Amino acid sequence: MKITEQVWAFSEPLVKECGCSLWDVEYVREGGEWFLRLYIDKEGGVDINDCEAVSRAVDPVLDEKDPIPESYRFEVCSAGLERVLKRPGDFEQFMGAAVLVKLYRPKEGRKEFAGTLAGYEQGDVILAEGGRELRFEKAEVALVRLRVEF
Repeated sequence: MKITEQVWAFSEPLVKECGCSLWDVEYVREGGEWFLRLYIDKEGGVDINDCEAVSRAVDPVLDEKDPIPESYRFEVCSAGLERVLKRPGDFEQFMGAAVLVKLYRPKEGRKEFAGTLAGYEQGDVILAEGGRELRFEKAEVALVRLRVEF
């Protein structure tokens, strides 16, 4: 089982006890250091007190379970307004929302498409853009994130 899956499994109930939901678990190397990040969410938004409460709840369990052999920094963050959509449930939750689709290779001469999330089928993303629907196959999509319009 991957580190992120292990951490998700024991962290999710603790995050819920703090009144939040677990959005994502990320384990990445940045600038020569490893980071374990929990991204949390809740109705009305997350504040610094929520992040601190989740950190205090999860940190001792991380020490006890010790799923990561090397040293790392542990952070708890808000999922953010422009969060990345990854799981089928994420796409279901935000169907009809403004999104940005980034591709690995250009299509129609560009790698970024902004529009409304119109569908999600077996990993393929359907985007409504300027009166037309565009379908992006799972293999060509680098990421999909919510887009805040001002």
